[in-house]
Amino acid sequence: MDKYECTICGYVYDPAQGDPDNGIEPGTKWEDIPDSWACPLCSAGKDSFRKKE
Repeated sequence: MDKYECTICGYVYDPAQGDPDNGIEPGTKWEDIPDSWACPLCSAGKDSFRKKE
């Protein structure tokens, strides 16, 4: 699964890890994360993330 990086702070969303502290279970694909989710470090929206190459 693809990883996504916050262009504001550099946080990397890894689907294998998820974001359990914010209700995103491990194994959750980027596409399945609600649009209301925000970066756990800087609170940027999903639109501030880019696919990590």
